[in-house]
Amino acid sequence: MKRFGFLLILLVALLTLVRPAMAQNDTPLVLVLQAKGVVAPAMKEYILRGITAAEQREAELLIIQLNTPGGLISEMEEIVQAIRQSRVPVVIYVSPRGGTAGSAGAVMTIAAHASAMAPETIIGAASPISGDGQDMEETLERKQKEALRAQVRALMQGRSAEAVTLAEEMIEIARAVSADEAIQVGLIDFIARDVDDLLQQLDGFQIQMPDGPRTLETTNARVQPLGMTFIEQLLDILTNPNITFLLLTIGVQAILIEISNPGGWVAGFIGAVCLALAIYGVGILPVNWFGVIFVILAFVLFILEIKTPTFGALTAAGVGSLVVGALVLFNSPGVPQFQRVSIPLVIATSILVGASFAVLVGIGLRAQRAPVHTGQEALQGLHGVARSAINPSGQVQLQSELWTAELAEGADAIQPGEKVEVVRVEGLRLIVRKVQT
Repeated sequence: MKRFGFLLILLVALLTLVRPAMAQNDTPLVLVLQAKGVVAPAMKEYILRGITAAEQREAELLIIQLNTPGGLISEMEEIVQAIRQSRVPVVIYVSPRGGTAGSAGAVMTIAAHASAMAPETIIGAASPISGDGQDMEETLERKQKEALRAQVRALMQGRSAEAVTLAEEMIEIARAVSADEAIQVGLIDFIARDVDDLLQQLDGFQIQMPDGPRTLETTNARVQPLGMTFIEQLLDILTNPNITFLLLTIGVQAILIEISNPGGWVAGFIGAVCLALAIYGVGILPVNWFGVIFVILAFVLFILEIKTPTFGALTAAGVGSLVVGALVLFNSPGVPQFQRVSIPLVIATSILVGASFAVLVGIGLRAQRAPVHTGQEALQGLHGVARSAINPSGQVQLQSELWTAELAEGADAIQPGEKVEVVRVEGLRLIVRKVQT
């Protein structure tokens, strides 16, 4: 009986421990993504991975906390398609306070199964621009706008006519509105202080999924964040124009160093990696490729300064060309402010690069003016010690080596142990004279 009682107590204890775990597994799971920055391949892959993870874990809901000034239309379209095809409801929550769902981000928010904004956030300004940051040619612009307007009309079925009109104005005239203005016309569903507040409001909310209407159950939901992987973070960083400019500058300079001093591999390897990363960033950002000509010209001028020193003239021209090239490349008219390179950074980097090349020029000039330290010329003027009498020939120890020596014309005879000075070198013989003390 005692043994049976012990087993019963043990079984009750195990059930007590297991029951909370079972209850926890029965609670709805909500995955939360932090999507901030430019709508680019990194963000797209992150959101697509989040949707896949939510489906595999059979989550009740996927919340995407969005803060973006906009980005690529092509990446936005893939994100919109993934959201609409998701088997798990996707809610886009524009946050934190002061955040933005701009341009492509506005369309993504409209595409979500439910949408919310934090107080003091804005949404809109979704007019398309070309890949180089310029306004589009009129016909192409009209086609792109009409396609986007048709897309948002399809996504906003069931919302008010005022909301549809507002969404079209975001595309047609780049209109942007606050969270309060958006919810007044029904463009979004909620204004929430934070994720917990959003979950409380979502509980019992009905959304339309591909397989029919679904009522959300978010009471006591388990919230799990899903962060970016290292690769996604790296690709996201490369969409920063300042980082791209630095990588481009370092890469070109390292490659030129490798070309000027072949045989090593460190500079070439660093240059190749930096250029590869820079090319990725340049391919994502809206750039004016004409600026690349000035960037290349700058480094050509730096190299010419090393080869044919002009006392800084070519270096100064190279610094100016690098500044102009960077500004033309990244800061052309029409490029959004968030995708522009920092002007102080460009100037400071250009001056630093020019100064480094100027130092190289100075080292080269000093090397040209320095006396020769190799060959026969290097022995002239050195002092040694006579190991035998030199009259007119004998032996001299010079720098731990034993040389055959002859007296210079008109020089006095030299006795063993006396110091001698090399006048010149003739073949394998030293012409010497006695050092006067």
